[in-house]
Amino acid sequence: MTLFRRSLQLSLAAFFLVMAKASFGQHLPLGLAQTPPMGWNSWDAYGLTITEAQFHDNVAVLTDKLKPFGWNYAVIDEGWFLKNPLDRPHAEKLQFEIDDYGRYIPVPARFPSSKGNGSFQTLGEYVHQQGLKFGIHIVRGIPRESVTRNLPVEGSRYTATDVADTSDACPWDPTNWGVKDNAAGQAWYDSLLKQYANWSIDYLKVDCIADHPYKVSEIRMIDRAIAKTGRPIVLSLSPGPTALDHAKEVGELAQLWRISNDIWDYWTNPHRFPRSVHDQFALLDTWQPYVKPGNWPDADMLPLGYLGPFPGDGRARDARLTHDEQRTMITLWSIARSPLILGANLTKLDPWTLSLLTNRGVIAMDQQGHNQKQAKHEDDLIVWTSEGNQGQHYLALFNLGDKELVVDRPYDAFGLPKRQLKVRDLWTGAPVKIGIGPVARGLRETLPPHGCVLLELQER
Repeated sequence: MTLFRRSLQLSLAAFFLVMAKASFGQHLPLGLAQTPPMGWNSWDAYGLTITEAQFHDNVAVLTDKLKPFGWNYAVIDEGWFLKNPLDRPHAEKLQFEIDDYGRYIPVPARFPSSKGNGSFQTLGEYVHQQGLKFGIHIVRGIPRESVTRNLPVEGSRYTATDVADTSDACPWDPTNWGVKDNAAGQAWYDSLLKQYANWSIDYLKVDCIADHPYKVSEIRMIDRAIAKTGRPIVLSLSPGPTALDHAKEVGELAQLWRISNDIWDYWTNPHRFPRSVHDQFALLDTWQPYVKPGNWPDADMLPLGYLGPFPGDGRARDARLTHDEQRTMITLWSIARSPLILGANLTKLDPWTLSLLTNRGVIAMDQQGHNQKQAKHEDDLIVWTSEGNQGQHYLALFNLGDKELVVDRPYDAFGLPKRQLKVRDLWTGAPVKIGIGPVARGLRETLPPHGCVLLELQER
């Protein structure tokens, strides 16, 4: 496709989107992310350092082993524009790849397919050829270097100094300034999203915008800019915790948003950062009223499997979580219908981790469940229930304690039917004996420390 034809196609699509927004209101119901997004993100294994070769290697595994089970996003996280990413602790040493309009572009030494065109377009087309969707990470704002050089904003009369709010800096990011809430700021984001649409981006993760601080003005500008491209780009907001007070607003502007600070492979962690698996139980319960197609409160990525060679947190390692804790994590995320974004180095995917990620029953619960809720919390016992699209009920029992926990209850104690049930363990696939008669007698399960049991129940 020639550049002219591509630009014409995008322009026509944008025209029809704008006309539709005039009828439906500012936020057009595009039907994006009708189920929780599933995929892979480079951050937990590669941090700032991912290269095109490493990305290709991971996409090959994603395509071969995980795509058949619904995992279909491949996302390059932070730092793809850094020439020397390992110097991140020394901001004064950082070197960037930036185009003539002040926008970050891939570093050719790390992403050879961008050489000569300053683009992820070739890489995006490769991902699409595998039947997958392509995503990237950005930090909100405009590059500080672009402001220093006062570069022009494509398609406008503005320059970078018109755009930048130099009093607004992300607390942890040394690369960008915030963007003014004015015509120049909108022109900047329009230029940025036009660039990403030309790269065939399907998923945009924007950081330092949902909290630290909450920047609704920039979220609105990004939402408008996406609509103008005519391309259906899923918008993910990071990090959290997004405040519940903003739930309606973010639900109108984005498809998923983080409900906590970064999660890493800790069962508990006494520090504010990073957060732990244990922390997510209460948060996911609180956010359930806002879960619906196109709106997914995000419990963060899954730091499972092998994390390295340069993970975004700490040294390369196998996940610190025990097998029981890993199963608990996947079960909680799935029954609560959180997005499932894996952080493992897929080239080192072990059989245990693969088994966690390819259980069709668990994935169906995440993708097709409804009426999910925390049904009970008694001391170390937490119980969640959900319903499937074929009349099945799901029952998850979690032991948050450090000792074994025996649960001996009738099923109706958890709000489930009293009628005779056919029950199976969703993780093992094994049937669960429930007694004989017109009424199910209930369950008796021993939960290991930090472990869980996940049952699927069908009325006979």
